[in-house]
Amino acid sequence: MVAIIKTGHSIHRILNYNENKVQQGVAECIGAGNYPVDIDKMVFTMKLNRFLKQADLNENVKRNSVHISLNFDVTEKGISKEKLMEIADTYMDKIGFTEQPYLVYQHHDAGHPHIHIISLKVRDDGSRIDMQNIGRNQSEKARKEIETAFGLVPAEKYKREKELILKPVDANKVEYGRTDTKRAITNVLDKVIQNYKYTSLPELNAVLQQYNVVADRGSENSRIFKNRGLVYRILNESGDKIGIPIKASDFYSHPTLKFLEERFTPNEKARTPHKSRIKNVVDIALLDNKKMSIQELTKMVELSGINMVLRQNAEGLLYGITYVDHHTQCVFNGSALGKAYSAKAIQERCGLNELAPQKKVVSKVEKSNGISTHGDSKELSTTADGQHSKKIQHDDINVIAKLVNALTQSEHDSSYLPNQLKAKKKKKKRKGQSDNQ
Repeated sequence: MVAIIKTGHSIHRILNYNENKVQQGVAECIGAGNYPVDIDKMVFTMKLNRFLKQADLNENVKRNSVHISLNFDVTEKGISKEKLMEIADTYMDKIGFTEQPYLVYQHHDAGHPHIHIISLKVRDDGSRIDMQNIGRNQSEKARKEIETAFGLVPAEKYKREKELILKPVDANKVEYGRTDTKRAITNVLDKVIQNYKYTSLPELNAVLQQYNVVADRGSENSRIFKNRGLVYRILNESGDKIGIPIKASDFYSHPTLKFLEERFTPNEKARTPHKSRIKNVVDIALLDNKKMSIQELTKMVELSGINMVLRQNAEGLLYGITYVDHHTQCVFNGSALGKAYSAKAIQERCGLNELAPQKKVVSKVEKSNGISTHGDSKELSTTADGQHSKKIQHDDINVIAKLVNALTQSEHDSSYLPNQLKAKKKKKKRKGQSDNQ
């Protein structure tokens, strides 16, 4: 079991998020704690008012809402509602929330079973619940005890699997000869090509560049491009191609352009069911933030094992976003997820008017395939150890995320230009009008 704890400013938004899922038919409210009536007899206002009245007992607690998700292994899809409520009640008791009002929602829109719990940091006497390090202390202890008591798959298995993560090629250690180069690239290709769901060469390159490797077709006028050839090369920290290029046909797995193209269609079909997880993580991250930077949002979704790859032009303006779910090993352009997840829409949802701080970050793939990413796209691997992110949440964000492997790609939306940067049109003077009017 993996537990993720987040706090926020608005209990109304968190409740709305879960209730909207219920209206969409992808979730249901399966129980409550410390409510005066049964859950099937409660309407929305009853659920909300119980929280608001208790929150009003201490107006000094600004981040008063608590949003918890308990995530179970994909093999545990048969857990009954009764058992899920038992787990929720036990968890809330063990982290010190047994006397708090809370609602439990079971969601059905992800590849793994999970529940969401809504609660408050304000006690019924007006005192504030201290959540400092609750993830690595109370939550971690509760998780282990619940896994044992209910026979759940332990989160520790992801720690053991961490040793199997593919490491990026260290270009500084590679002697630029054919043998070392081929061995280093082979290790990467064996992991990436068979496991990740890419639907184009740029998408594959966005994954490979995480490991300092690129699949290169050359320029459009080159002989290799015209003959539909493909070579693989190593990239240094600056994204420059170094070492000797190795032809695709020279690798035992023959990862030629034709071979890769044959995987695009089945990969497209295989990744489709996993869209909702990315959308949910982004929606929750933006749920309680009226204004946040793109960089903050990127850091926030990374905590759930999803990497946002930002594409910027030469002036550093954002015009594309690609979402990479390390857990499902799927990658989606913002447009593939829906208009609400495009670069333009995400900036609007962030309430972002601060494009100036966005500096151009040239990635390894940009130089090889016109792809630009923002920041380090490092692998993220967290478990129920409760990682704390001070930069994103000023109060508490305790995160336990499943082991994930990195992949990325970019999307094309070059027609977009933010309104803030559009030149203002000069008003056309009427004939005979003086400038001194």
